[in-house]
Amino acid sequence: MKITQAISLFLLIAGLSFSALADNRPYKEYGDLKVFFSAFNSSFIQPDVASSYNIVRGKDKGLVNIAVVKNGQMGGLPAVVKGTVSNIFGQQQVLEFAEIREENVVYYLAPFRFDKEDWMTFKIDVSPNSDKATHSLTFQRKFYVDE
Repeated sequence: MKITQAISLFLLIAGLSFSALADNRPYKEYGDLKVFFSAFNSSFIQPDVASSYNIVRGKDKGLVNIAVVKNGQMGGLPAVVKGTVSNIFGQQQVLEFAEIREENVVYYLAPFRFDKEDWMTFKIDVSPNSDKATHSLTFQRKFYVDE
């Protein structure tokens, strides 16, 4: 995969949730770290890019993206990322994150499934390799089946 495709994918993923957040920030701050997060329908990814990352696209499939960035630095930091996603009925899925690395860019993607007009609650724990602490974040997004 070309580096420009990977960077474009990262920027797309990181920016998708920007306007949807109440405080207009697609990240949470923990000291000198920012944990960027977004979640979106997998059909937003172009088929060729999805296949190069082994992403399964579908009308009821989403992706959650997590990236850890130290203030003042470009790219991302390696981390252990774990989490769950659940719908309004409490049906929970364990998120299995895959690490994506392109030069100095590191981020984590995990697929999940949703139903039509589903509010999904994400609970994510992030432990940067450079930091012994675990940082927890929770956010919600509403998903629509892409028809």
